[in-house]
Amino acid sequence: VTKRVKSMQMFHTPVTYAMQGDRVGVCVTQFDPKLLERGLICTPDSLQTIHAAIISLKKIQYFRGALQTKAKFHITVGHETVMGRVMFFSPAPANFNEEIQENVFDFEKDYLYQEEYLSKDSVSSEENKENDHAGEVQLPKQQWALLEFEKPVTCPKLCLVIGSKLDTDIHANTCRLAFHGVLLQGMEDKNYTETFLPKLKVYKQKHKEGQVERVIDDCSVIGRSLFKKETNIQIFVGLKVKLSTGEDGIIDSGFGQSGKFKIRIPDGLKPDTKMLLTAASKKKSKGGKGDMTKEDESSKNDSAQPVTISLIFKRYVFDTQKKMIQS
Repeated sequence: VTKRVKSMQMFHTPVTYAMQGDRVGVCVTQFDPKLLERGLICTPDSLQTIHAAIISLKKIQYFRGALQTKAKFHITVGHETVMGRVMFFSPAPANFNEEIQENVFDFEKDYLYQEEYLSKDSVSSEENKENDHAGEVQLPKQQWALLEFEKPVTCPKLCLVIGSKLDTDIHANTCRLAFHGVLLQGMEDKNYTETFLPKLKVYKQKHKEGQVERVIDDCSVIGRSLFKKETNIQIFVGLKVKLSTGEDGIIDSGFGQSGKFKIRIPDGLKPDTKMLLTAASKKKSKGGKGDMTKEDESSKNDSAQPVTISLIFKRYVFDTQKKMIQS
Protein backbone atom coordinates (compact mmCIF):
# COMPACT_ATOMS: atom_id res chain seq x y z
CA VAL A 1 0.00 0.00 0.00
CA THR A 2 1.36 3.45 -0.93
CA LYS A 3 0.05 6.56 0.85
CA ARG A 4 1.10 10.22 1.07
CA VAL A 5 2.76 11.30 4.34
CA LYS A 6 0.93 14.35 5.75
CA SER A 7 3.21 15.02 8.72
CA MET A 8 5.71 13.38 11.10
CA GLN A 9 6.53 13.87 14.77
CA MET A 10 9.32 12.66 17.02
CA PHE A 11 8.37 12.89 20.73
CA HIS A 12 5.69 15.53 19.94
CA THR A 13 8.14 17.62 17.89
CA PRO A 14 7.43 18.01 14.14
CA VAL A 15 10.22 16.66 11.91
CA THR A 16 10.73 16.61 8.14
CA TYR A 17 12.73 13.37 7.92
CA ALA A 18 13.38 10.17 9.85
CA MET A 19 16.28 7.71 9.61
CA GLN A 20 17.26 4.26 10.79
CA GLY A 21 16.96 3.98 14.57
CA ASP A 22 14.48 6.86 15.01
CA ARG A 23 11.14 6.45 16.80
CA VAL A 24 8.66 8.46 14.78
CA GLY A 25 4.92 9.06 14.49
CA VAL A 26 3.70 9.24 10.88
CA CYS A 27 0.36 10.72 9.78
CA VAL A 28 -0.79 9.39 6.41
CA THR A 29 -3.88 10.31 4.44
CA GLN A 30 -6.93 8.14 3.73
CA PHE A 31 -5.76 5.07 5.61
CA ASP A 32 -7.80 2.83 7.92
CA PRO A 33 -5.57 2.09 10.96
CA LYS A 34 -7.44 -1.19 11.51
CA LEU A 35 -5.65 -2.53 8.41
CA LEU A 36 -2.25 -1.97 10.02
CA GLU A 37 -0.26 -4.79 11.57
CA ARG A 38 3.36 -5.20 12.63
CA GLY A 39 5.40 -4.83 9.47
CA LEU A 40 7.57 -2.50 7.43
CA ILE A 41 7.22 1.10 6.31
CA CYS A 42 9.64 2.53 3.78
CA THR A 43 10.35 4.84 0.87
CA PRO A 44 8.47 3.47 -2.20
CA ASP A 45 10.44 0.81 -4.14
CA SER A 46 13.22 0.56 -1.55
CA LEU A 47 11.95 -2.86 -0.38
CA GLN A 48 11.14 -5.94 -2.41
CA THR A 49 9.18 -9.06 -1.50
CA ILE A 50 11.01 -11.99 -3.06
CA HIS A 51 10.66 -15.76 -3.44
CA ALA A 52 14.27 -16.41 -4.43
CA ALA A 53 17.54 -14.52 -4.79
CA ILE A 54 21.04 -14.60 -6.26
CA ILE A 55 23.71 -13.70 -3.73
CA SER A 56 27.49 -13.34 -3.74
CA LEU A 57 28.88 -15.11 -0.70
CA LYS A 58 31.86 -16.15 1.41
CA LYS A 59 32.05 -19.11 3.77
CA ILE A 60 32.64 -18.27 7.42
CA GLN A 61 35.99 -19.89 8.21
CA TYR A 62 34.93 -21.15 11.65
CA PHE A 63 32.05 -23.20 10.22
CA ARG A 64 32.99 -26.87 10.11
CA GLY A 65 31.99 -29.05 7.19
CA ALA A 66 31.13 -28.42 3.57
CA LEU A 67 28.39 -26.16 2.20
CA GLN A 68 26.44 -28.54 -0.01
CA THR A 69 24.19 -27.62 -2.93
CA LYS A 70 20.53 -28.52 -2.25
CA ALA A 71 21.12 -28.25 1.52
CA LYS A 72 18.72 -26.16 3.63
CA PHE A 73 19.95 -23.28 5.77
CA HIS A 74 18.35 -20.69 8.03
CA ILE A 75 18.61 -17.53 5.92
CA THR A 76 18.62 -14.21 7.78
CA VAL A 77 17.72 -11.41 5.39
CA GLY A 78 16.10 -8.03 6.10
CA HIS A 79 14.12 -8.44 9.35
CA GLU A 80 13.39 -12.15 8.93
CA THR A 81 14.98 -15.56 9.26
CA VAL A 82 13.44 -18.20 6.97
CA MET A 83 14.44 -21.61 5.67
CA GLY A 84 16.02 -21.62 2.24
CA ARG A 85 17.59 -24.12 -0.14
CA VAL A 86 20.90 -23.23 -1.82
CA MET A 87 22.59 -23.97 -5.14
CA PHE A 88 26.23 -22.90 -5.42
CA PHE A 89 27.96 -21.84 -8.63
CA SER A 90 31.23 -20.24 -9.68
CA PRO A 91 32.79 -18.62 -12.76
CA ALA A 92 33.83 -21.01 -15.53
CA PRO A 93 37.29 -22.46 -14.60
CA ALA A 94 39.04 -20.30 -17.22
CA ASN A 95 37.72 -17.20 -15.39
CA PHE A 96 38.58 -18.23 -11.81
CA ASN A 97 41.12 -15.39 -11.47
CA GLU A 98 39.05 -12.76 -13.24
CA GLU A 99 38.27 -9.63 -11.21
CA ILE A 100 34.56 -9.51 -10.32
CA GLN A 101 32.65 -6.23 -10.13
CA GLU A 102 31.19 -5.79 -6.64
CA ASN A 103 27.42 -5.75 -6.01
CA VAL A 104 26.61 -6.57 -9.65
CA PHE A 105 25.59 -9.86 -11.24
CA ASP A 106 26.21 -10.37 -14.95
CA PHE A 107 23.50 -12.49 -16.58
CA GLU A 108 25.39 -12.58 -19.89
CA LYS A 109 28.16 -14.82 -18.55
CA ASP A 110 28.26 -18.60 -18.17
CA TYR A 111 28.65 -20.04 -14.66
CA LEU A 112 29.74 -23.49 -13.52
CA TYR A 113 27.38 -25.50 -11.28
CA GLN A 114 29.07 -26.69 -8.06
CA GLU A 115 27.98 -29.60 -5.87
CA GLU A 116 29.35 -27.58 -2.94
CA TYR A 117 30.98 -24.24 -2.16
CA LEU A 118 34.63 -24.43 -3.18
CA SER A 119 37.07 -23.79 -0.33
CA LYS A 120 40.54 -24.91 0.70
CA ASP A 121 39.19 -27.64 2.98
CA SER A 122 36.59 -28.95 0.53
CA VAL A 123 37.36 -29.15 -3.18
CA SER A 124 34.76 -31.06 -5.14
CA SER A 125 35.84 -30.64 -8.77
CA GLU A 126 38.19 -33.13 -10.43
CA GLU A 127 39.88 -30.28 -12.25
CA ASN A 128 41.00 -28.70 -8.98
CA LYS A 129 42.22 -32.07 -7.66
CA GLU A 130 44.36 -32.47 -10.76
CA ASN A 131 45.81 -29.00 -10.25
CA ASP A 132 46.59 -29.71 -6.60
CA HIS A 133 50.17 -30.82 -7.29
CA ALA A 134 51.90 -28.51 -4.83
CA GLY A 135 49.20 -28.59 -2.18
CA GLU A 136 47.66 -25.36 -3.49
CA VAL A 137 44.09 -25.51 -4.73
CA GLN A 138 42.88 -23.19 -7.47
CA LEU A 139 39.83 -21.36 -6.14
CA PRO A 140 37.63 -18.71 -7.80
CA LYS A 141 37.86 -15.15 -6.49
CA GLN A 142 34.06 -15.03 -6.14
CA GLN A 143 31.25 -17.56 -5.81
CA TRP A 144 27.49 -17.20 -5.85
CA ALA A 145 24.40 -19.04 -4.66
CA LEU A 146 20.79 -19.25 -5.74
CA LEU A 147 18.60 -19.08 -2.63
CA GLU A 148 15.04 -20.40 -2.81
CA PHE A 149 12.95 -19.43 0.21
CA GLU A 150 10.24 -21.60 1.77
CA LYS A 151 8.13 -18.44 2.16
CA PRO A 152 8.56 -14.99 0.59
CA VAL A 153 10.63 -12.40 2.45
CA THR A 154 10.63 -8.60 2.32
CA CYS A 155 14.05 -6.97 2.31
CA PRO A 156 16.07 -4.06 0.87
CA LYS A 157 18.17 -4.43 -2.27
CA LEU A 158 21.88 -5.24 -1.77
CA CYS A 159 21.19 -6.21 1.83
CA LEU A 160 23.27 -8.48 4.06
CA VAL A 161 22.45 -12.19 3.94
CA ILE A 162 23.52 -14.68 6.61
CA GLY A 163 23.20 -18.46 6.27
CA SER A 164 23.16 -20.49 9.47
CA LYS A 165 22.53 -23.96 10.85
CA LEU A 166 20.46 -22.87 13.85
CA ASP A 167 19.32 -26.43 14.55
CA THR A 168 22.88 -27.32 15.64
CA ASP A 169 23.19 -28.10 19.36
CA ILE A 170 23.80 -24.76 21.11
CA HIS A 171 25.97 -26.54 23.71
CA ALA A 172 28.31 -27.97 21.07
CA ASN A 173 31.61 -26.16 20.65
CA THR A 174 30.98 -25.28 17.01
CA CYS A 175 30.09 -22.25 14.89
CA ARG A 176 26.49 -22.24 13.65
CA LEU A 177 26.98 -19.39 11.15
CA ALA A 178 27.86 -20.91 7.77
CA PHE A 179 28.17 -18.07 5.23
CA HIS A 180 27.51 -14.39 4.65
CA GLY A 181 26.87 -12.46 1.48
CA VAL A 182 25.14 -9.66 -0.40
CA LEU A 183 21.75 -9.98 -2.09
CA LEU A 184 22.42 -9.03 -5.72
CA GLN A 185 19.14 -9.94 -7.43
CA GLY A 186 15.74 -10.72 -5.94
CA MET A 187 13.00 -12.63 -7.75
CA GLU A 188 9.59 -11.12 -7.03
CA ASP A 189 7.58 -13.29 -9.43
CA LYS A 190 6.05 -16.32 -7.73
CA ASN A 191 6.61 -18.26 -10.97
CA TYR A 192 10.31 -17.35 -11.07
CA THR A 193 11.31 -20.91 -12.07
CA GLU A 194 9.64 -20.32 -15.45
CA THR A 195 10.01 -16.56 -15.91
CA PHE A 196 13.40 -15.79 -14.37
CA LEU A 197 15.64 -18.83 -13.88
CA PRO A 198 16.05 -19.60 -17.62
CA LYS A 199 18.04 -16.32 -17.79
CA LEU A 200 20.56 -17.75 -15.32
CA LYS A 201 23.22 -19.52 -17.40
CA VAL A 202 24.55 -22.08 -14.93
CA TYR A 203 25.83 -25.22 -16.63
CA LYS A 204 27.03 -28.68 -15.70
CA GLN A 205 30.06 -30.08 -17.52
CA LYS A 206 29.18 -33.55 -18.82
CA HIS A 207 31.89 -36.07 -19.71
CA LYS A 208 31.12 -39.49 -21.19
CA GLU A 209 33.69 -42.11 -22.17
CA GLY A 210 33.43 -45.13 -24.47
CA GLN A 211 35.71 -47.29 -26.58
CA VAL A 212 36.39 -47.87 -30.25
CA GLU A 213 35.23 -51.39 -31.12
CA ARG A 214 36.48 -51.66 -34.69
CA VAL A 215 37.44 -49.83 -37.87
CA ILE A 216 35.06 -49.57 -40.84
CA ASP A 217 37.37 -47.64 -43.17
CA ASP A 218 39.98 -44.88 -43.07
CA CYS A 219 37.41 -42.29 -41.97
CA SER A 220 34.91 -44.31 -39.91
CA VAL A 221 34.90 -46.41 -36.72
CA ILE A 222 32.29 -48.14 -34.59
CA GLY A 223 32.12 -47.14 -30.91
CA ARG A 224 30.56 -48.76 -27.84
CA SER A 225 30.05 -48.26 -24.08
CA LEU A 226 29.31 -44.53 -24.42
CA PHE A 227 25.53 -44.94 -24.30
CA LYS A 228 23.09 -47.34 -22.68
CA LYS A 229 21.14 -49.74 -24.85
CA GLU A 230 17.91 -47.75 -24.36
CA THR A 231 19.49 -44.32 -25.10
CA ASN A 232 18.12 -42.44 -28.10
CA ILE A 233 21.44 -41.96 -29.92
CA GLN A 234 19.75 -39.71 -32.48
CA ILE A 235 19.86 -36.74 -30.06
CA PHE A 236 23.68 -37.09 -29.88
CA VAL A 237 24.17 -37.20 -33.67
CA GLY A 238 26.39 -34.31 -34.82
CA LEU A 239 28.21 -33.92 -31.48
CA LYS A 240 32.01 -33.85 -31.55
CA VAL A 241 34.12 -36.55 -29.86
CA LYS A 242 37.85 -37.09 -29.43
CA LEU A 243 39.79 -40.35 -29.60
CA SER A 244 42.55 -41.03 -27.07
CA THR A 245 44.92 -41.33 -30.06
CA GLY A 246 44.24 -37.66 -30.93
CA GLU A 247 41.74 -37.81 -33.79
CA ASP A 248 38.62 -35.61 -33.75
CA GLY A 249 35.37 -37.25 -34.75
CA ILE A 250 31.65 -36.63 -35.12
CA ILE A 251 28.87 -39.00 -34.05
CA ASP A 252 27.29 -39.97 -37.36
CA SER A 253 24.51 -42.41 -36.45
CA GLY A 254 23.48 -45.32 -34.27
CA PHE A 255 24.70 -48.79 -35.19
CA GLY A 256 22.47 -51.74 -34.37
CA GLN A 257 20.26 -52.04 -31.28
CA SER A 258 22.83 -52.43 -28.49
CA GLY A 259 23.91 -48.80 -28.00
CA LYS A 260 26.76 -48.90 -30.51
CA PHE A 261 27.32 -45.95 -32.85
CA LYS A 262 29.24 -44.86 -35.92
CA ILE A 263 31.85 -42.10 -35.75
CA ARG A 264 33.04 -40.14 -38.77
CA ILE A 265 36.68 -38.97 -38.65
CA PRO A 266 36.84 -35.96 -41.05
CA ASP A 267 40.66 -35.91 -41.25
CA GLY A 268 40.97 -39.71 -41.34
CA LEU A 269 42.56 -42.15 -38.91
CA LYS A 270 46.30 -42.00 -38.30
CA PRO A 271 48.18 -45.06 -39.66
CA ASP A 272 49.29 -45.98 -36.13
CA THR A 273 45.70 -45.82 -34.85
CA LYS A 274 44.42 -47.97 -37.70
CA MET A 275 47.19 -50.53 -37.09
CA LEU A 276 46.43 -50.60 -33.35
CA LEU A 277 42.69 -51.11 -33.89
CA THR A 278 43.19 -53.72 -36.62
CA ALA A 279 45.58 -55.69 -34.36
CA ALA A 280 43.09 -55.49 -31.46
CA SER A 281 40.26 -56.80 -33.70
CA LYS A 282 42.39 -59.78 -34.78
CA LYS A 283 43.21 -60.68 -31.16
CA LYS A 284 39.51 -60.65 -30.28
CA SER A 285 38.66 -62.95 -33.17
CA LYS A 286 41.28 -65.55 -32.13
CA GLY A 287 40.40 -68.55 -29.94
CA GLY A 288 37.32 -70.74 -29.85
CA LYS A 289 34.24 -70.37 -27.73
CA GLY A 290 35.65 -72.83 -25.21
CA ASP A 291 38.58 -70.50 -24.49
CA MET A 292 36.44 -67.54 -23.41
CA THR A 293 37.96 -67.29 -19.93
CA LYS A 294 41.52 -67.37 -21.23
CA GLU A 295 40.61 -64.95 -23.99
CA ASP A 296 39.08 -62.54 -21.48
CA GLU A 297 42.24 -62.68 -19.37
CA SER A 298 44.54 -62.21 -22.36
CA SER A 299 42.42 -59.36 -23.74
CA LYS A 300 42.76 -57.56 -20.43
CA ASN A 301 46.53 -57.70 -20.84
CA ASP A 302 46.66 -57.16 -24.62
CA SER A 303 44.11 -54.34 -24.57
CA ALA A 304 45.30 -52.66 -21.40
CA GLN A 305 45.09 -49.35 -23.24
CA PRO A 306 42.15 -49.50 -25.65
CA VAL A 307 41.37 -46.52 -27.87
CA THR A 308 38.86 -44.51 -25.85
CA ILE A 309 36.25 -42.02 -27.03
CA SER A 310 35.59 -38.83 -25.04
CA LEU A 311 32.35 -36.87 -25.40
CA ILE A 312 32.34 -33.54 -23.54
CA PHE A 313 29.44 -31.08 -23.56
CA LYS A 314 27.63 -28.50 -21.42
CA ARG A 315 24.05 -28.74 -20.26
CA TYR A 316 22.42 -25.67 -18.72
CA VAL A 317 20.66 -26.40 -15.43
CA PHE A 318 17.61 -24.21 -16.16
CA ASP A 319 17.30 -24.90 -19.89
CA THR A 320 13.83 -26.41 -20.36
CA GLN A 321 14.90 -27.99 -23.68
CA LYS A 322 17.96 -29.67 -22.06
CA LYS A 323 20.13 -28.89 -25.07
CA MET A 324 23.71 -30.19 -25.24
CA ILE A 325 26.17 -27.40 -26.04
CA GLN A 326 29.71 -27.77 -27.35
CA SER A 327 32.15 -24.91 -27.97
